[in-house]
Amino acid sequence: MASSRPTTVKDTRGYTVFRVFNAVALVIICCLTLYPFINVIAQAFSAEVYITRGEVNLVPRGFNLTTFEAVMSDRMFWRNYQNTLVYTTVATAISMVLTTTFAYAISKKNLKGRTFFIGVALFTMIFNGGIIPNYLLVDSLGMRNTLWAIVLPNAISAFNLLIMKSFFENFPEDLEEAATIDGLTTYGVFLRIVLPLSKAVIATMILFYAVFFWNQWFPAFLYMDRAELYPVTMYLRNLMAAATSTEALGSDSAQINANVQAVAMVLTMLPIICLYPFIQKYFVSGVMLGAVKQ
Repeated sequence: MASSRPTTVKDTRGYTVFRVFNAVALVIICCLTLYPFINVIAQAFSAEVYITRGEVNLVPRGFNLTTFEAVMSDRMFWRNYQNTLVYTTVATAISMVLTTTFAYAISKKNLKGRTFFIGVALFTMIFNGGIIPNYLLVDSLGMRNTLWAIVLPNAISAFNLLIMKSFFENFPEDLEEAATIDGLTTYGVFLRIVLPLSKAVIATMILFYAVFFWNQWFPAFLYMDRAELYPVTMYLRNLMAAATSTEALGSDSAQINANVQAVAMVLTMLPIICLYPFIQKYFVSGVMLGAVKQ
C-alpha cells in the first residue's frame, strides 16, 4: 500500500530570508512606534529638573504626581471630562446612524441617483466651505455654545462612508433576497440581517469616530465661549498654553511647566487606550472586509 503520510513542503531559502527580514522590520517599526508613547508616560511621572536636562528616556526620574494632582483637583477638569464623554457618545451614535444608512443606500446599484450621491460624498473630501462660512452657518442656526455645534458639522466622514459602502457592496445578495421573500421590508433586512452580520466594520467605524470626536478641540475653540461647556481637550489645550505663565496651577508652577504637556497627552489618550482592547479583534477584519472583493 502507498504511504498516506502527508508530504511537507520545505520553505525555499529566498522565502526564509523574506520572513526573517519582515520580522526584523516589524520589530524595528514597533520599537519606533512605542518609544515616543513610553517616553511621554515617563515624562508625565518625572520631576521637572530631569526633564529639562533631557535625562528622561523610558523610565521616570524623580517620580512625582504633582502635575496630576494639580490638574485632577480642579473641578473644571472633571466637568470638561464629562462634557467630552457626552459629546463623544452622542456624536458617535449620530454619526454611526447616518453613515450606516447612507452607505447602505448608495451601495445598491439599482438606486436612482446613486452616482450623484456618491459624487456629493467625494466632493466633501476635496472641498470645504472654510472656517468663516462654517462659523456663520453654525451661528445663524443658533448652535453656538451647544452640543450640536460639536456634533453636526462632522456627523459624516466621507472616508468612513466609503469604507462602509465598499463593505455593503460585497455583502451576499442571497441573504437579502431570502429575507425579502420571507416578508421583511428594506428596513427589516437592514436592521435584522445586514447590521448583525456587519459587527466587524461597525466596531471599526465606532473606533474611528470615537477617537476623532474625543481628540478634537478646534470646534469648541471656534463655537464655544463658556469654559463649563469645553471638552477636556480644550481644557488641556488651555492648560498647556498657560504652562509658561508663573500663575499656572498655583505655587508649583515651575515643576508643572516642564511636564504639563506629557500629563495632558496621557490624560487625553487614556480612555481611548482603555477602549481599544475591547474592539481590537474587529479592527483589522473590519477594514479588510470593506476592501477585499468576496
